[in-house]
Order: sequence, then structure tokens, then C-alpha cells
Amino acid sequence: MPSTFSLVKKLRSNYPQFIFKKTDSFLWSHSEKTIFYTDDIGVDSNNFLFHELSHGLLNHTDYKLDIELITMERKAWDKAKEIAINYDLLIDDDFIQSNLDTYRNWLHMRSTCPKCTATGMQIKKNTYKCLVCDNNWRVNEARTCALRRYKLEK
Repeated sequence: MPSTFSLVKKLRSNYPQFIFKKTDSFLWSHSEKTIFYTDDIGVDSNNFLFHELSHGLLNHTDYKLDIELITMERKAWDKAKEIAINYDLLIDDDFIQSNLDTYRNWLHMRSTCPKCTATGMQIKKNTYKCLVCDNNWRVNEARTCALRRYKLEK
């Protein structure tokens, strides 16, 4: 298994349209055309590196509805599996599903009505409506911090 450092070196050569920058977490910045990565060693790091590269190759930018984010994440993992094969590596499906579960759980928490706990429907970015009790609420981004839900007045 190649180290993340040696893999980044190969990826820089193979994907010169992107900047690869070491930082504290893995992420893709569309505006900077930059793949941020950590210097952690191991299979997981390589998997995340391929995943963030995939966001770049798929030209992922932003999303309007939360479900679109999950779709983008799924597509990025599918592309990451394709890329990994070119480097004689495999990304385990259980690993992918475990990571997608974090987004599914995030979506479930955001869509849970704070008043009656039924599952609500997203009506616009960061705003949900409960189909059971007619409650409306706004949520924060909460991908890297605690989820907050705020009741909206009608």
C-alpha cells in the first residue's frame, strides 16, 4: 500500500488541473480547485484522497437540497473506486457504506421534526416542514458541528 505522500505525488502528476494541499482534514474546494488531504498513513487516508479527487473530477460544487449532497457523495465514492483500481488499490464497499451512513444519519437528524419527531420534508435550503404537525424549522449546516434546529414562526 502506498503512503498518502507517495500517492499524492502520483496524483499531482496525473491530475495537474488540481492543487493538492496538506491540511488537517480531507475535503474538496471547487473555488480553489484544491484537494486538501492529511498526512495520515493507511488505507482510509488513500480512500478519502481518491474520494476528494473524485469530487473534483466530477466538478462537484454546491447543492440546494440535502438529498443532493448524498447523491454527490455516492457518485464521488463510485468514481473513487474506479480511480483506485488504476493504482492497484480497492476501496471496500463496507467502508463506503459506513461513510455514506454518516450522511444518511445527518439527513435523518435534520429532517426530524423537533416538535413531534416525525420525518419532515425539506422545502428549501436549510428549511424543513413537518407533514404531520405542520411545524416549520430551519437547520444549520452541521456537517462538521452540532446540529441546531430553530422553529420558524408562521
